[in-house]
Amino acid sequence: MMRFALPIRFGIATSGSLIAYFLILSLFGLHTNIFYSLFNGVITGFGIFEAIKYLRLQEGKAFNYTKGFSAGIVTGFMATIVFTIFFAFYTTEVDTGFLAELSKVWFKDYKTEGGIVFFTVAIMGFSTSLVLTLAFMQLFKTARKD
Repeated sequence: MMRFALPIRFGIATSGSLIAYFLILSLFGLHTNIFYSLFNGVITGFGIFEAIKYLRLQEGKAFNYTKGFSAGIVTGFMATIVFTIFFAFYTTEVDTGFLAELSKVWFKDYKTEGGIVFFTVAIMGFSTSLVLTLAFMQLFKTARKD
């Protein structure tokens, strides 16, 4: 469990940033515009990048691709899970009209249920985490010495 302590901390910090960004958007009534969710990738990417960078500094010569990849995935997945739980709580308990408003704006011809929206938020977070971790590991990997 100790080897995942750092990525879990970064994941929780990243999810806190995602939640804060969402709440700021909701203050201005912009949270129903899904184009603003593109910035979630920037926030998640920054958290993943910093987790891998910090782990590389901490590990020194012992750092390898597997450790960096694991740190990035755990960071991104932790942030996604926490944010998805918050999103589900927000849409079902805080702003119960959010899904209807989102559907009215973006999905005029479809009846969207909460479950599919929550699933979509989670899948988007997981896929973003995977892609960004693979991209960042190209920067952090060490050259092979064959």
